[in-house]
Amino acid sequence: MKIKVGFGFDVHQVKEGHPFILGGVRLEHHSGAFGHSDADVLVHAICDAILGAANMEDIGYHFPNTDERWRGVSSLLLLEECVKLLAAKGWALGNIDAMLCLEAPKIKPYIPAMKQHIAASAGISEEDVSIKATTNETMGFIGRQEGVVAYAVCLIERP
Repeated sequence: MKIKVGFGFDVHQVKEGHPFILGGVRLEHHSGAFGHSDADVLVHAICDAILGAANMEDIGYHFPNTDERWRGVSSLLLLEECVKLLAAKGWALGNIDAMLCLEAPKIKPYIPAMKQHIAASAGISEEDVSIKATTNETMGFIGRQEGVVAYAVCLIERP
């Protein structure tokens, strides 16, 4: 069996009055991430990890922000498309481990639903999706609540 790992990163500005979508879940908060799609940094980082593991460019290559088809779309759809691209190259997704970095809101209550949405879209078990969160201890753009960051790694395998 051959295995590979991939790493993904994403960052988005946080703006007042925008919906805050993370892991396919809408968070209750006065501000949210701003971007071309739904600005779900968590799912974007996962997509980049998957694409990187299989040496298939990045999320911007496959779903450019200049393409109106992707405006406002759920990032879970992008994740489904990435898994299809992976399968077309003969790979299967093994697991995902992700980290969110933001000051607010608190993420812990939302993690079970995030795992459920991501697992369903990726075609893997919830047991194979790990999501963690931390703050930036009030430092920098994250500490000032001007942005949100996500990191992700994944393992892919080919029999």
